[in-house]
Amino acid sequence: MTRLTKPLILIFCLCFIFSGYSQTDNKTAEYRRSSLYTLMVADSSRNFSQLIQETFVNSKIPEKFNNHVVSERSIPKLYNDTLSKADLKEAQKVAITDYLSTHDIAKSMVAKWFNRSEQGGFNMDLISERGFYSATDLDVKIAKNSERGTAMLADAGEELIKNTFVIVNNFKYTDKEEVAKKAKGLLSGISSVASLAGAGDVALVSDAVGEGVGVLGKGYVIKTDALLFRLKWNDEVAGIFYNDYWTEDGQIDEEKVKAFDESDVFELEYIGTQMAWADLQSTSFTKKTDEELITIATVKASDAVTAKLQREYEVFRTKTPLMSTEPLSAKIGMKEGLAKGDKYEVLEQVINKEGKTEYKRVGVIKVDKDQIWDNRFGADEENTDETLEYTVFTGKKNKFYPGMLIRQIN
Repeated sequence: MTRLTKPLILIFCLCFIFSGYSQTDNKTAEYRRSSLYTLMVADSSRNFSQLIQETFVNSKIPEKFNNHVVSERSIPKLYNDTLSKADLKEAQKVAITDYLSTHDIAKSMVAKWFNRSEQGGFNMDLISERGFYSATDLDVKIAKNSERGTAMLADAGEELIKNTFVIVNNFKYTDKEEVAKKAKGLLSGISSVASLAGAGDVALVSDAVGEGVGVLGKGYVIKTDALLFRLKWNDEVAGIFYNDYWTEDGQIDEEKVKAFDESDVFELEYIGTQMAWADLQSTSFTKKTDEELITIATVKASDAVTAKLQREYEVFRTKTPLMSTEPLSAKIGMKEGLAKGDKYEVLEQVINKEGKTEYKRVGVIKVDKDQIWDNRFGADEENTDETLEYTVFTGKKNKFYPGMLIRQIN
């Protein structure tokens, strides 16, 4: 047996390898996605607040992530937005962080990972499903006395639980035509815009000009400030969970149930903040109502800020499987923030001697500037002649195969 064949067989036997995906195959490649819970700040004082909230709450978690929603999708406004721009940013961060902490969001996310029942029992079903593990090997009772089982639990923590995120969006909507009228077209002078647009629009118009977003014409400019958090999961937290809180239905340990309920060891760590825009022209959707335009803009703004957070923070960058090598392509596009010149590393998934997953870089590919998939919400209506359903990359095709994972590096 060749040196190459042995590790490949091992990978398949352990169920760690994801299935390949061909351009003509409709089956989605299996790979370990990060998990995401998205929320928004609900502010009833803003125009169309109910529509905005309904749209966001009913929107799906981006398909590149596992859905890890644990409770409501909105939180109340907890800060005074009459503060200066700098003070407001810090106030939002403090208020939102405190809310997530006092409402035990981190603990709820851990409970979801381990399928906690009403009686307080845990199991490994979700982790087994999302990680493509053998449920038997992941059994905690076996793992405690098994080198392989312990390694797999550690691997699940590193690959799955540790890559669990929360995004909290704070949307600001403005009618472009109204702002343009108030500003009287004097967008080159921020002071003039500020004096004419009204206090509620000053910061938004200022940011719009700074970002190069045009606000003339009909439609809506939608700004969202989003805060990114990550679930803390390390050896210490995992040890406490498995030793002090783990109990199963059928043999419930009430003391461990109580200990978990009263625990304060689970936390979310703040990663960073990003701001993004959805600049929607009504001329692109001439038959759409204002309500329909705002619905489209809500989704586009949310997608845009998620893409910017991934570009800015490496820990939040997702992996995507190569769809095919002829052409070299993947089901990822403008919705995920792809732009010409972007480079992606191609990763091969391997299992090390300890039984843990590692990713080995086997090459670098680059986005083909002329073949970027526009998969943004509503793109099919804006670009009726669009036929591309994937993004094409350039690189050494003979080094790769469908199912390998790619991750942005610039």
